[in-house]
Amino acid sequence: MKVIFFLAITASCLTACKKSGNTTSAPASFTLIFTVNGANNGQLTYQSNTTSPVVRFSFSSPVQTSGINTNFTYVNSGNTAVPFSLTLQNNDSVVIIQPISPLKGFSNYRLSVSPGLLSAGKGSLVNPVSINIKTAIDSTDKFPQISDSALLTLVQQQTFKYFYDFGHPVSGLALERNTSGDIVTIGGSGFGVMAMLVGIQRNFISRSDGLARCIKIVNFLTTQAQRYHGAFPHWMNGATGTTVPFSDNDNGADLVETSYLMQGLLTARQFFNSSDPAEISLRGSINNLWDSVEWNWFRQNGQNVLYWHWSPNLNFVINMPINGWDEALIVYALAASSTVDSNRIPSIVYKNGWAMNGAIKNGKSYYGIPLPLGPDWGGPLFFAHYSFLGINPNNLSDTYADYRVQNQNHTFINYNYCVTNPRNYIGYSNACWGLTASDDNISGYSSHSPTNDLGVITPSAAISSLPYAPTQSMNALRFFYYKLGDKIWGTYGFVDAFNLTNLWFANSYLAIDQGPEIIMIENYRSGLLWNLFMSCPEIKTGMKSLGFISPNLN
Repeated sequence: MKVIFFLAITASCLTACKKSGNTTSAPASFTLIFTVNGANNGQLTYQSNTTSPVVRFSFSSPVQTSGINTNFTYVNSGNTAVPFSLTLQNNDSVVIIQPISPLKGFSNYRLSVSPGLLSAGKGSLVNPVSINIKTAIDSTDKFPQISDSALLTLVQQQTFKYFYDFGHPVSGLALERNTSGDIVTIGGSGFGVMAMLVGIQRNFISRSDGLARCIKIVNFLTTQAQRYHGAFPHWMNGATGTTVPFSDNDNGADLVETSYLMQGLLTARQFFNSSDPAEISLRGSINNLWDSVEWNWFRQNGQNVLYWHWSPNLNFVINMPINGWDEALIVYALAASSTVDSNRIPSIVYKNGWAMNGAIKNGKSYYGIPLPLGPDWGGPLFFAHYSFLGINPNNLSDTYADYRVQNQNHTFINYNYCVTNPRNYIGYSNACWGLTASDDNISGYSSHSPTNDLGVITPSAAISSLPYAPTQSMNALRFFYYKLGDKIWGTYGFVDAFNLTNLWFANSYLAIDQGPEIIMIENYRSGLLWNLFMSCPEIKTGMKSLGFISPNLN
């Protein structure tokens, strides 16, 4: 990746000051012009291949050298002084300032010249000059190099802590985010259950500890959590099980979030397959939760489409059908797989509802890459992740698409968009890419994509795409860890997002972004979650009934 240095310059003047471009003049005609690494292009942004910028101040007459250092201040964003060297040239009419040590990458600094700077013979500089310096990447490694295999394990283990160490103390469910208090997320908890299985498989915890946590979660869901026709809300209180409204009208069932939870629970049921009485009991409890979801209820009076929300006092007021292409394929796969006849949907609901009688297709090409399904440019990358934490897209097809091709092409369109970087954001490259839903510094939270590009990179986007673009995703993971690790690596793995154009780095972690990372890394490495979920006998039957073809369904 090319190392670039960015310099933004602003000058604040007193009323007696005259200003033209980067020139500041005093009444006594004591003027200065500054350059950065020899460049003065009349713009406020300068580029360099160094983090040791050379700022050259050229004055219209020699400066008074006695005590000159006190007229210059160099500080970082925390107002801590930066040691600098000062060199005089051209008969003391040129002052060159350079930091003694390289500046930190992706950090803010300010170099100021005080108005008290004296000319040797023509008065003083009347107005202060303040240069705001924004550095680009420091390309040194922030952590020692380790093997790719060890790095993948490290990322999984650190991310696992979000779900295990930071799980809600009462229910064990996954907190919505690291600052959400008692609010837990149902979909993210499904991801958390799958993460628990990875933790056991990778020996982060013992099987007995993982089993105990899953029992705690399932018991809470069974005995305390509010349900609506068998479905759970988007958010709930992790201590009491009561619904926390996601919005004014979204105060009841969320069928998509429920589906992510069921995806995780069914995967756990297949994992805990021994004759141990505790595992037998857990499987029974999971089956009871699974069988209780009234999928057909969410057709809203028998329509051939499923609806996302239902409220106990507002009914289907949101009136949002679940149709593709987006993150919700898993809903239809599960609804067709129910073991309860009255709950199971017929294939016409999938055809008319999800696939919209074929309108789900896209068929256009972007960067020469055909996109079988979905919105133009593919949408956010979580479309290729959430439903496919359990559903194995490899060798999976139906009337509408080959799902390996769909997800792989979606990923490469997203990747190529970031590499091409049509909006010229700082940092986008073949090692720094990935647009998906996350926190951001522009709107707070947004579903980032090529058609909604705010300059925000979300580590989960590239890392969770390892099964689809292993070389490109691994390059990004290395870059995130080794080059940006001092900014974005923390207690629970990588923070949620960052914006290098604005030098913003999130301090947040979200369950729905952390979960796909650990799970899809494992699917890339061993196929563990894919193998478990696709081994469910009812999933095999249900997906085949919708027209899916795959050797994994036999």
